[in-house]
Amino acid sequence: MTVRTAAELPHSPARGEQGHPAPERLVKSRDRVKAYGEVFTPRRMVDQMLDLVRPELETGPNFVDKTFFEPAAGDGNFLVAILQRKLVAIKRRYQSEFWPTESLFALASIYGVELLTDNHQAAQSALLTEFVAFHEANGTSCTRRTNLYQSAAYLISANIIAGNTLTGQDFSGAPIQFSWWNRVLNIPGTVHREPFSLASLRDEDAFDFTMYASYKPCRIEHVHKEVRTDA
Repeated sequence: MTVRTAAELPHSPARGEQGHPAPERLVKSRDRVKAYGEVFTPRRMVDQMLDLVRPELETGPNFVDKTFFEPAAGDGNFLVAILQRKLVAIKRRYQSEFWPTESLFALASIYGVELLTDNHQAAQSALLTEFVAFHEANGTSCTRRTNLYQSAAYLISANIIAGNTLTGQDFSGAPIQFSWWNRVLNIPGTVHREPFSLASLRDEDAFDFTMYASYKPCRIEHVHKEVRTDA
């Protein structure tokens, strides 16, 4: 998993008077800055950061599956920027019939943890909004009843966690858990979910005695159905 510096990128820049971009909001309130050190990074800097990893993000082999982790996700704009670039690259490099499947794998490659509840909810919502907008703009139905929408929402809920990266715990005090969404070799569009803990990334040599759920391989657009082998 690739860890990148915390940053924020506005989802869709607001327009000020006479069509000029409105000033970026880098601080929500002084109280939040004092309490949590919450300061967002300007778009220009975020673009420069993402340009440094273009091979992993857009142009290199297996770019769809290259993982990105945001330890302080904020309201999700940096995560959205990653998704936007991956979706543009998918549209450019794949035939249209593969866009739904590959876009889900792209979504599965993006991870984040956020301490503040309002930011966490906003981050999840922003990612889902961007995903749906991409498909609707390209003529693919992505309403709430579709497997495409439900799988996207499921992946986001599993990958964008409310918790504290420094302690490695979620809001209930339990260890933060994520999942690898591994492609199944020689079966296109099929994924095998493999849970793991955030702590295991910090100390790969340590034994992990956690009893994780076990899942059957499935089509990625059916991942929300949670077919388990240990049920």
